[in-house]
Amino acid sequence: MPTGALLAPFVASSADGIDGLRLARLPFVPETRLYLADDAIVFWARLEAQVGPGLTPFWANAWAGGQALARYVLDHPQVVTGRRVLDVASGSGLVAIAAAKAGAAEVTANDIDLYALAAVTMNAAANAVTVTVNEGDLLDGDGGDADLILAGDAFYDPELAARMLGFLRRAAARHARVLVGDPGRGHLPHWWLKVLTSYRVRGLGAAEDAELTEVSVLGLAG
Repeated sequence: MPTGALLAPFVASSADGIDGLRLARLPFVPETRLYLADDAIVFWARLEAQVGPGLTPFWANAWAGGQALARYVLDHPQVVTGRRVLDVASGSGLVAIAAAKAGAAEVTANDIDLYALAAVTMNAAANAVTVTVNEGDLLDGDGGDADLILAGDAFYDPELAARMLGFLRRAAARHARVLVGDPGRGHLPHWWLKVLTSYRVRGLGAAEDAELTEVSVLGLAG
């Protein structure tokens, strides 16, 4: 399994330029710190130059949906306390880290990108929490024995959204709780989920999210 050492060559020192990863505290989730890119586009170019094409470092940003879901979990620890939690399409691991901080019994962060899982490992260590990483595509399953499925900003693409919906509905059918963080990218079917809370935001997350003004956390109705 990947370790943080995979990303060690990309961690910036104070003397480096804007193409590295730097440990930063998130204003919206100040309880956590993450290794994030100074400039995601420049960092992406550096990663491709050193590793090769085909990798998109989504994990080098703290996306708005993930930040909202992490905020919700930290503000409502009862939703994770004592539960086995799966953070699917985890990216940086922010949501998984929030679940661990809030008292989950076990936390697993899943992603298909080995570099994302290396980031999760590095970020979990920076926050002094334990998060297990799981590599691979889980979306044809139902989340196994997880009591709670967390999905932060996982509905940004129509094809992925369709598969994610199927995965979450199968998890719900076996009585796992489902929570989703979403800033309204247009691919989440709200007929199935209800808004639990919404946050008014400004300049939250990646550069692509600079114009967002609201992000929501959703769960099953009833």
